[in-house]
Amino acid sequence: MKSILTALQDGRLIELPETDKDKALRYMASIMEAIPEVTNVQVAEGVLEREGQANTGIGKGWACPHIRVDGDSELFSVIGWSPAGIDYDAPDKAKVHLLVMYYIPENQRMAYLKELSGLAKAIQKGQGIENIEKATSLNDVRNELLNWVSASIDNTMPQAKARMIKLEAKHAQATEAVCFTAQGLERLVPFYVITGNGPKNLALAQDAELVRAIEAADLAQLGEKQDFDAGSYKVFVRSRTLYKPDRAMYDCIAVKR
Repeated sequence: MKSILTALQDGRLIELPETDKDKALRYMASIMEAIPEVTNVQVAEGVLEREGQANTGIGKGWACPHIRVDGDSELFSVIGWSPAGIDYDAPDKAKVHLLVMYYIPENQRMAYLKELSGLAKAIQKGQGIENIEKATSLNDVRNELLNWVSASIDNTMPQAKARMIKLEAKHAQATEAVCFTAQGLERLVPFYVITGNGPKNLALAQDAELVRAIEAADLAQLGEKQDFDAGSYKVFVRSRTLYKPDRAMYDCIAVKR
């Protein structure tokens, strides 16, 4: 379950503040769109269109909303936890407490099916979604997901085992990775940065405090980064467009911490 492990490493496990299905999916889509490799795609619209065609509720408390796209890229996921449960209109009518949203490029369709199968087997081998339903914090959910990932990893795969050890150590040391809680999602701000335009950066945003923070930041190495800190904001770079003679425009999302 490579994409789930990567999502946990990169802070893409979120608590869903909404019990409305469409709003919850839009929250998760916002996080998916913050991944730098996910560009030129309206994730929310694609996911909701897919839901209109066929409900992605698996039953027994979990669902796998997704969007399929053309081209070659990586398989990405965002994991949403709903403490209260979402009326998802799943086949068994049970409320959904765990949503795993997938971004599926054409070249990753088999990888997606394999991961979905592994996730289903891990849930069946454990206590189903019961521990997720009873969880009182994101950390509880994270630990349960780690148990599932660990159970699905073949012991003959040293690289996968090393990644697990690295992830567990990362959490033990209170990593700085951003977890998008309900409060964080409400502070999600899309904006643009233009560099090479005179002596300072030019920020295009609706948030005046964010504009000041970005224009005061040292972004000399921005082209080599996927995220950076600017004042009280954590910024994620989604894409970069180069212009002549030496300018660049960055499509970003900021979260106020």
